[in-house]
Amino acid sequence: MNKNLRLKNYTVIFILMGITLVSLIPFFWMISTSLKDSGAIMSIPIEWIPKEVSFDSYVKIFTKIPFLKSLGNSILITLFSTVITILSSSMAAFVFAKFDFKFKKLLFTLYLASMMIPIQVTGIPIFIILTKLGLTNTYLGVIMPSVFNVFAIFLLRQYMTNIPDAYIEAAILDGANFVQVYRKVVMPMSTIPLTTLFVINFMNYWNDYFWPLIVLTNPDKMTLPVILSKMNSQYATEYNTLMAGALVSLVPILIVYAFSQKYFIQGLQEGGIK
Repeated sequence: MNKNLRLKNYTVIFILMGITLVSLIPFFWMISTSLKDSGAIMSIPIEWIPKEVSFDSYVKIFTKIPFLKSLGNSILITLFSTVITILSSSMAAFVFAKFDFKFKKLLFTLYLASMMIPIQVTGIPIFIILTKLGLTNTYLGVIMPSVFNVFAIFLLRQYMTNIPDAYIEAAILDGANFVQVYRKVVMPMSTIPLTTLFVINFMNYWNDYFWPLIVLTNPDKMTLPVILSKMNSQYATEYNTLMAGALVSLVPILIVYAFSQKYFIQGLQEGGIK
């Protein structure tokens, strides 16, 4: 029995290692391509390890395109969008979790149903509203839709529902109002799901291509995914430069995940259990 169990464990480990290696192939290809010159990219057979390492593609992304400007735009939009999403979603989740009002369940159900509507459908009316408000081609126009995030509200509401009411009642007896209860009791006790949401939304907003492409027309305000997509031309594409830009754009995401991976993994585990 022990031998069979050990064999199964080794088989599972071997399969997982194989899946991991296969999933890393595109990433390794990106690194390899970014270090090649234009002539070595299309060579047959494929040079997985470049014979001559070239850093020209990394030089080009900082000299030929407004890479640093678009990087700053992405950081600005991503941080503000993520913070606004967390604040608005946590307040809404607190209301749905701890307040009783008429049609509460119906409203929450309808709110969840809106998750089925893709952004491509709601993008047109939102764009029309932004146009009437004069917010097109502005950072605010890109950030505003982040106020409404159904998934974030759902995740936080599920977590806040399990916060014992005794904590809230004790705070109210001590003279705290609902704003103070939200800020000093509920938010500190929701650190794990808030960190999980921060990582998820940071990655989503950082990699978002559709909405910034629609709202922004000024090249000086475009985000990194939009600028990188413009490196694809009709007649030729410098894949080494494109891969170099894509690799550099991964750095902020890796930094955020590295500092919050403990809470991120714990939040996913607790969310799955609940």
